[in-house]
Amino acid sequence: MSNAPEVLHIACLCAAWCRLCDAYGEVLHAARAETVVPGAVLHWHWIDIEDEAELLGDFDVETFPTLVIVDPREVRFAGPLTPQPETLRRLLRATLIEAAPEAHWPGVPAPVQAFATRLRERSASN
Repeated sequence: MSNAPEVLHIACLCAAWCRLCDAYGEVLHAARAETVVPGAVLHWHWIDIEDEAELLGDFDVETFPTLVIVDPREVRFAGPLTPQPETLRRLLRATLIEAAPEAHWPGVPAPVQAFATRLRERSASN
């Protein structure tokens, strides 16, 4: 059994032209500063869906902001959020901090799973 910390990815999918995304950047930055998960390393990603189209593949993002939370095995969450800071805090608490180690997460469509795989691979190679 490895004692290496679990790597968790939090990806915010936005667009440069989206004014809501501009404002949400501050919310995500604040959450990043205050979120600590014992035994885990958090990788935060701000992904412009137009600049990173290859990374997204067939994952069709329709609403901003869309958040994707990925662990080494599963996608814990993938979907749009309301832009309030407390909504993000509750989601991070439920999926990262309070989640049981043996938790299983709802399945996601194949394009989301493929995106998660590419995100893990890209981060591992950096």
